[in-house]
Amino acid sequence: MSSQIQVEVAYALPAKQRIVKLKVPEGTTAMQAVQQSQLDTVFDELSLDADLKLGVWGKSVTADRVLEEGERVEIYRPLLVDPKEVRKARAAKAKAARAESDQASEAASKASESD
Repeated sequence: MSSQIQVEVAYALPAKQRIVKLKVPEGTTAMQAVQQSQLDTVFDELSLDADLKLGVWGKSVTADRVLEEGERVEIYRPLLVDPKEVRKARAAKAKAARAESDQASEAASKASESD
């Protein structure tokens, strides 16, 4: 008889989160634990297909990663926006605001000089 280990499977949306505790046989993979968690029945938008992104304690893993006692499998949602693009847009906006501020102070400085 194979021994059992305890693991967790977690999935979260901004307004709803769920962590399922499972006892699984040693040798269970991350994807097998996700399937056993049945979180796809709780979250309609969750599809347990081959391109599902998984992690263990915040580190990306493959679906065939064998789990160890006490580990938590995390199911990652697809990104809506590329974080690099968000940072680039934020930096461009800040740069434009600085340039505008510099122009405004330069204009104020010239106005005070002419007084």
